[in-house]
Amino acid sequence: MIAFVRNARLWFAPEQVRKEGSTPDYRFSLANERTFLAWLRTALALIGGGFAVDQFLPDLRWGWRVGLALALLAAGVLCALRAVNHWMRCERAMRRGEDLPASRFPALLSVVVALVAVAMVVVVLLGWAG
Repeated sequence: MIAFVRNARLWFAPEQVRKEGSTPDYRFSLANERTFLAWLRTALALIGGGFAVDQFLPDLRWGWRVGLALALLAAGVLCALRAVNHWMRCERAMRRGEDLPASRFPALLSVVVALVAVAMVVVVLLGWAG
């Protein structure tokens, strides 16, 4: 958690990252940025899905609707925060000549999305109404 907070300060001070190590091949930095943007698109899709569940499933029981919507919204928020944190960690590792950081977040996000999808399948098949 302490490393996350330390990295969060660097999100808004990219000039500090440039002081570390040497400049990597720009293609690697651009690939890192494209990965960051892909994670942001995923975050936006999850947030949009959360709003869609809340707005377009009014007949669903309140608890189910709010639970599914909040799960998607929370996953979107975590995905956006993790995207910038991972981008920063990768950029620092490339500048230092270190291995790129490993992450369990993709697996965690996949499990959350799969659980929400299974819950949605159950809701659709059983047609639970409020």
